Amino acid sequence: MEVYQTRGTCSRAIEFDVEGDTIASVKFVGGCDGNTQGVAALVKGMKVSDAIARLEGIDCRGRGTSCPDQLAKALKAHISR
Repeated sequence: MEVYQTRGTCSRAIEFDVEGDTIASVKFVGGCDGNTQGVAALVKGMKVSDAIARLEGIDCRGRGTSCPDQLAKALKAHISR
């Protein structure tokens, strides 16, 4: 389980597991519960690169980021190791 500390969003952190190049699980800590559960369910089983491509750059209320965008950042940090 990896933990990514989010910035600029209602969620405080994202806990996630990646197996190979596939997302095994995602859990947002804080944030809009229904929306974050939905994002987590949709990306489960998705290739990391596909999730990044779909989520990166999504904005929430002019903040310049969002919970999905923060997940993309977390996944990019994971693959850059």
